[in-house]
Amino acid sequence: MEQQPNNQLNIEITEEVAEGAYANLAIITHSNAEFVIDFVNVMPGTPKSKVKSRIIFTPMHAKRFMKALEENIHRFEAANGPIQDLEQIEIPMNFGGPTAQA
Repeated sequence: MEQQPNNQLNIEITEEVAEGAYANLAIITHSNAEFVIDFVNVMPGTPKSKVKSRIIFTPMHAKRFMKALEENIHRFEAANGPIQDLEQIEIPMNFGGPTAQA
């Protein structure tokens, strides 16, 4: 009897995407049908910043992403110690970019 191969997902990544894009601000908005996360790189002294990447999720996938991120943060902290929250670090948040919550 022939065995069916496992349902494996073959994921490819281009060199450009593999390089990644640095972001230090995430702006999250939502409608009844989707969550939109804009990733921005805000630089000190620069009055204008551009969105580096925009990811659009269905509500179900947004929740799955949140759970996966929480799980990975717990693993990271178990191996490396607690990550300091922004409220614990004194950084001027008005250093030339938009004011938003991440």
